[in-house]
Amino acid sequence: MYAEAARAFGRALVEADLALVYGGGKVGLMGVIADSVMTAGGRAIGVIPELLVNKEVGHNGLTELHVVPDMHHRKKMMADLSDAFVAMPGGAGTLEELFEVFTWAQLGYHQKPVTLLNIDGFYDPLIKMLQHTVEEGFMRQTYFDILQADADPAALIGKLQRYEPPATDKWTVARNAV
Repeated sequence: MYAEAARAFGRALVEADLALVYGGGKVGLMGVIADSVMTAGGRAIGVIPELLVNKEVGHNGLTELHVVPDMHHRKKMMADLSDAFVAMPGGAGTLEELFEVFTWAQLGYHQKPVTLLNIDGFYDPLIKMLQHTVEEGFMRQTYFDILQADADPAALIGKLQRYEPPATDKWTVARNAV
């Protein structure tokens, strides 16, 4: 189920004439997406730290593969090269990177869409938890609304293409945060 959705997402990227920028690995769902993008004739750009290349998980069949010294350089380069962020189902690393770009959007470090490919409701518990943070006053609805989700790859791409960043003049503290 997850792998088929990853392949569909890769095909949808190519159909929308969008390139994939990702962590540069050949394993997991991101490797499946990269393979799908390349098979469909699209562009896949990987950014991978030396440590992971040395463990032989780097994808050699990409349009471009940038090898960087560490994870900090990787995340910065990926963010600089990307026009949007999409989280597939994943583990702690996926969540860490998701929350970093989500937080950066809230703080105004970028105006790019942050999205979840919510395959089979994978992210429903996370979305519910984030809604709870709004209800409890730890996050403003405006900032929650930055995060877009959809189970359909093409629909998600449409959302990121139509994304309008929130109009906020300054960072404000939620009422319960202090």
